Amino acid sequence: MSQTNAAPPQAREQWTGQVGFILSAIGSAVGLGNIWRFPGVAYENGGGAFLIPYLVALLTAGIPILFLDYAIGHRFRGSAPTAFRRLGGPRGRWLESLGWFQVAIAFVIGLYYTAVIAWALSFFVFSFDLRWGDDPEAFFLKDYLQVSDPGLSMTFVPSVLIPLALVWIATIIVLALGVAKGLQRVNVIALPVLLIAFVALVVRALFLDGAADGLNALFTPDFSALADPNVWIAAYSQIFFSLSIAFGIMVTYASYRKRRSNLTTPGLVVAFSNSSFEILAGIGVFATLGFFAFEQGVEVSELDGIAGPILSFVTFPAIVSEMPGGTIFGVLFFGALALAGFTSLVSVLQVVSAAVQEKFGLTPRSAALIIGGGSAVLSILGFSTTTGLITLDTVDQWANNIGIVASAILVTILVIWVFRRGEELRSHLNRLSTFRVGRVWVLLLAVVAPIVLGYMLIQRIITLVVDGYEGYPADYLLYFGWGTVVFLVIAAAVMTFLPWRRKPDDFTPWPAFEKEVRR
Repeated sequence: MSQTNAAPPQAREQWTGQVGFILSAIGSAVGLGNIWRFPGVAYENGGGAFLIPYLVALLTAGIPILFLDYAIGHRFRGSAPTAFRRLGGPRGRWLESLGWFQVAIAFVIGLYYTAVIAWALSFFVFSFDLRWGDDPEAFFLKDYLQVSDPGLSMTFVPSVLIPLALVWIATIIVLALGVAKGLQRVNVIALPVLLIAFVALVVRALFLDGAADGLNALFTPDFSALADPNVWIAAYSQIFFSLSIAFGIMVTYASYRKRRSNLTTPGLVVAFSNSSFEILAGIGVFATLGFFAFEQGVEVSELDGIAGPILSFVTFPAIVSEMPGGTIFGVLFFGALALAGFTSLVSVLQVVSAAVQEKFGLTPRSAALIIGGGSAVLSILGFSTTTGLITLDTVDQWANNIGIVASAILVTILVIWVFRRGEELRSHLNRLSTFRVGRVWVLLLAVVAPIVLGYMLIQRIITLVVDGYEGYPADYLLYFGWGTVVFLVIAAAVMTFLPWRRKPDDFTPWPAFEKEVRR
């Protein structure tokens, strides 16, 4: 069987095998949100009952879109812009712009994600002498971040700038080493270390006074919550953001797999591994919060700061200060947080690096230096200043809740409805994989995903327009919030317009698609 592929003349980088791909994909999915987002979301949306909509969301949207990303990347053998351009065919080359929209999202996320990893590294060091003292909130916001009012600040915070620069240096090195020697090697080493450290942390938390109260608070089901549509939306939102889907990562990762590769079974392993880690994180976090409530003489429901950066950098330091052997607990927690963040970060920036390599004919080393160096400068300017926390919070809100959700809606509508490639991609998965997907997979992508995600997007836009965000000034949100969305659109248009060093259009997908005959 012959095939034509006039994409870059050098051999495409590949994972060394299935285990390397699975570990790297899990490393991408398991990130900061698993640790600081899932426990709080579950607690606030029905406790143990939340696992029902969570599982439904995983099966009806999370795994289907994950498989879609795998199928697109693997069949069309390229980064997001290359893969979507090839998917569009001669009449749909403009679909490349959707790929660049995803690349722009990854670029923006990479800018601020490094800052959180820098914070985690700092607090890893601070754990050895419990430097935050008796008032972790004041230490984090005033002493460490030196937070000022919303705006554009050029007052740099050395305690953030230095670790931020170190994170960027490490990231550039990993990207420059390429897929097998860089990304895969980091994940093969970091993921087992992360798992061991986090399991040790959870085991320690389970033996703290009050741990059972914390677990009861998390897992006691409130089945009445299932009647609330917002609980179901929260479940879909959590699955969607925790699986690294719909913004180019899994399209890019799948493109590095060998031609004959099982796709669906590893996808299930990745999806359920990610969910298992989230549940493990929930156990660890709420066992620890149970101890904190016990020490304070209050109920778990009376605690503040049980999600997001405040949970990690204010509540947990306060807990560490009160528990026996707190130094070791703090080292394990912030070490795990930094590792989880870093494995996700390199996957996000590989999306950008791979796209630039293919568009302009660059080597991984050149792309890493150009993309990494430029991103490092922008990241330091934006997130190592006294307004870094506020800028991060704002940009993250719009990039995730508007950018990524819009990207997923566009992918499902354009790929399934406009270009009618659903059956071709299903055939691709089934001819190479042991776990076969039925026509219901296409139905979920064509109907369930656009409806649920469309509702999420419209609801979020209305809320942001009507209520604003966190009480920040309207003009600030216009520039840094909605301005982020405008940047994503303009970047996608500009990058699509720029000429290719070597056009990727002379390409024949393999294996050949033969429509199934309905019996």
